[in-house]
Amino acid sequence: MNSMILKNIARFVLLVSLQVFLLNKINFFGYLNPYIYILFILLLPFETPGWLLLLFGFATGLIIDMFANTPGLHAAATVLLAFMRPAVINLVGKRPDYEQSGEPSLRDMGFQWFFPYAVVLVLIHHFALNLIDVFSFREIGQTFLRVIISSAFTLIFIFLAQYMLSVQKER
Repeated sequence: MNSMILKNIARFVLLVSLQVFLLNKINFFGYLNPYIYILFILLLPFETPGWLLLLFGFATGLIIDMFANTPGLHAAATVLLAFMRPAVINLVGKRPDYEQSGEPSLRDMGFQWFFPYAVVLVLIHHFALNLIDVFSFREIGQTFLRVIISSAFTLIFIFLAQYMLSVQKER
C-alpha cells in the first residue's frame, strides 16, 4: 500500500480520535470549541480529486457528528470546507516550486503560504458550523464571537500540530 495512503489513514484516525475523546469535551460558555479534525482535509495532497475531497469531508464530518450527537452539522460544514479548498488554494496562490505530489502543510509550503490558507478555510468551516447550529440571524453578534474565538483556538492547535510534526521530521 502506498505510504501516502497509510500516512493519511493514520492522520485521520489520530485527528478524529483527538477530537472525539478530548477536544469535544472543551466548551467554555459555548464560545470555545477547537475543531482539530479539519486538519485532515487541510493536509490532503494537492492532487486529491474534488469528488474525493467531498467524500472525505462528508465521512469525516459524519463521524464527528455521530460522536457529538449533532446530526449533519459537522458533515455540512466539513463538506463546505472540502468544496472551498481548491478555490482557496488558487486564491492564496500556488508556489512555483511545490511538488505536484506534495501536500499543503506548513513545512512544505512555508508560513507565508500556509497561514492565509488555514485561516480562510478555518473561518469558512467555523462560520458555516456556527450559523447552521444557531440557524438564525438574531444572534449574529454572538455567532461571530463564537466563530472568531473557536477559529483562533483551532488555528493555535493546527499550528502547534504542524510545528510538532515538522520538528519530529527534522530529527
